[in-house]
Amino acid sequence: MSDPIEAYFAQLARRPPERLHRRTAGTVRFELDGPDGVDVWHLTIADGRVTVCRERRDADTVFRTDRDFFARMARGEAKPLPAWLRNDITAEGRFRFVILLERLFPAPAGGRHPRAVAGGRGERG
Repeated sequence: MSDPIEAYFAQLARRPPERLHRRTAGTVRFELDGPDGVDVWHLTIADGRVTVCRERRDADTVFRTDRDFFARMARGEAKPLPAWLRNDITAEGRFRFVILLERLFPAPAGGRHPRAVAGGRGERG
């Protein structure tokens, strides 16, 4: 599977991120603009699991972006929340799924949690 987007969704369905809380439940639809039109990916999240399909179903939140940018997020090269703030991704629906994006995508390579940088105590440098 050479397409990073297909690989990302296949991996998400096989093994959801550990950062995804078991109590998280809802539906998300991604609409990805590309040269051949709009690709649709629908996620159902429940009990710590993610089901993925390619159908255009109603969703709690609908995200729109272009295929190239989504591929960058899928590879961990771009973070979803700053992308949303820059309007690289648009969202319509329940806000809590905008925050959930950070848990669904891989962290950038070499990224570290701020507490680890501060020695685990939350101290300011």
